[in-house]
Formats: sequence, C-alpha cells, structure tokens
Amino acid sequence: MIRRSKQSGFTLIELMIVVAIIAIIAAIAIPRLMSARLSANEAAAISTLRSVSSAQANAVDTDADGCGEYAYFAELAGRIPLRVPNGVPAVPAAGVAADILNPAILSSAFGTVAAARVSRQGFLFQMWLPNATAGAVVPGIAEDAAGGKVAAPFPNPNNGEVMWCCYAWPIDRTRTGNRAFFVNQGGDLLQCLNRAGAALFSGAAGVPPFDDAYTTVGDMGSAVRVGTANAAGHIWVPVN
Repeated sequence: MIRRSKQSGFTLIELMIVVAIIAIIAAIAIPRLMSARLSANEAAAISTLRSVSSAQANAVDTDADGCGEYAYFAELAGRIPLRVPNGVPAVPAAGVAADILNPAILSSAFGTVAAARVSRQGFLFQMWLPNATAGAVVPGIAEDAAGGKVAAPFPNPNNGEVMWCCYAWPIDRTRTGNRAFFVNQGGDLLQCLNRAGAALFSGAAGVPPFDDAYTTVGDMGSAVRVGTANAAGHIWVPVN
C-alpha cells in the first residue's frame, strides 16, 4: 500500500488574514512615518535658517567705505567671488578668483544654487538683499540664478550694510514639509502655517515674494508683520 504524506501549508483564508493584518499595520505606520519625515524636514529647515543667521556676515564692501555688507549664499559658501568696488561712484562688479571668500563661512552645499535658490532636505531657501531706497521703500534683490551676483541689478551698498532676509519653504507641500519660514538680520525667525491664502508656498511654482513677511508691500526696510494677515492671507508668527 502506498501512503501519501500529508502536506502542510497555509490555507487561502489564512493567507488572506495575514495580508489583511499587514495592510492594517501599513495603514497605521505609513502616515506616522510621513508625519515624522515632515517634522524632521521642518526642524532641519529651522536649524538651517538659524545657521544662516549666525553665518551671515558683512563680508562684502562694494563701495570701499570700510563698512561691510551682507552677502548671498554662493558668496558665503566660497563658490562665487565676492562683489568688489569698481568705478567712482562705486559700481559693484563680479570679482576674480582672488576674491573668493576663504575660508568660506557657509558649507559648500550652499554654493549649489539653481534658479536663485538652494535645496536642502525637502526645502528651498532663497536669500534677498536690499536695493536702493526708492519712494521711501526698499525693494529686494534676489541672488543670480546660478548663485552670487555677477550682473546688475546689484544690492545697494548702504542698505546692504544693515539688512537681509531669507525664506525657506517646502519643495512639495504636504510631502516634504508644510510650513514656510523666514529670518532676517534682526534674528526674527518666523513661520507661516502655509494653509491659507491665494498662493501656497510650494516648490518653484509657489515662491515667497521678498516682502511677504513685512508690514509694507515692496519694502524690506519696514518692520516684520507678526500675527496679522497680509494681502495674500498669509500670517507670520514667531517659531515656537
């Protein structure tokens, strides 16, 4: 007589139960992992802005008056030569290799600038320096698309000695971060919940204008706007 050995294994119902349990665990775990990732990216963005605030230095003197002016990311990272005085009255121009900041104040990672912005851990960062005062307001001037400043318009030397600002916002809102952040020469570190308003800050399509956190439209020389909505509906408050 031939005896057949009984083969053991999972039944279809048992397999379905296991799959269902895995699906339930994934449904619980994945949102928590995403939330942890967003929190980590936002914490890193805040830390980066604090580092930028500490590192931002009066490294440039484009009017040769002995008073330093603030600089852009690529200049502070030692990738693009600092601006130098050229002509009378002084008109800044791109420096040469000898004008590279050495040692650099910021990490070399900040020297990689694309579309006038630096990308780090799910966030975009953009530096703004002041133009000349016109009509009692101070417009902002962004960094060149590839970093630093080699072409007009150049920041105003006098205003550039006393003010700058920087924004950070998520590359992909709800996926790499939610909030947007701001810091300036006074160390004012603000956040925008980025949940309301006509324009949400996200990636290249949702870039904060230089004056979004200021009380006066078009004027980075005005006080920061804290706790009240601007025309776009954005509310900036101190980072906790």
